Amino acid sequence: MSIGTVKVGEKVPDFTLHASNGKDVSLSDYKGKKLVIYFYPKDMTPGCTAESCDFRDFNGEFAANNAEVVGISPDDLASHEQFVSEYKLPFLLLSDTEQKVSELFGVWKELSWGGKTFLGVERSTFVIDEEGTLVREWRSVSVDGHAAEVLEAVKA
Repeated sequence: MSIGTVKVGEKVPDFTLHASNGKDVSLSDYKGKKLVIYFYPKDMTPGCTAESCDFRDFNGEFAANNAEVVGISPDDLASHEQFVSEYKLPFLLLSDTEQKVSELFGVWKELSWGGKTFLGVERSTFVIDEEGTLVREWRSVSVDGHAAEVLEAVKA
């Protein structure tokens, strides 16, 4: 997989990551469905929990529109399993511990918080169509109302 940023209108290169169900999951597994990928910084943090729960609450509507949701963060599988269990998340969380997929989508960035600078995930969401083409993106997402906005885009 080459490092770079996938652009809207382009096919997304296939990738495989470990998932919270203990299996390896590839982008190609979702061919024929729309895929919503939300990248988030860290399991069990307030903003990431709120965002994940919003996607959880709309999950049935995404499914009714031939779309699946997956979350991706740099957390390991043990952390993902706890997060899924605690908040009853009905979709897979993928573990990108080496940041390869985060780099592919251009969300692994230098960030600053509390006066410190560090590398981390910029909260971002992407919609990939049934053929594997990136059709929508939201970068530097603010959580409030975001999942509903993504759902409206999936319905369109």
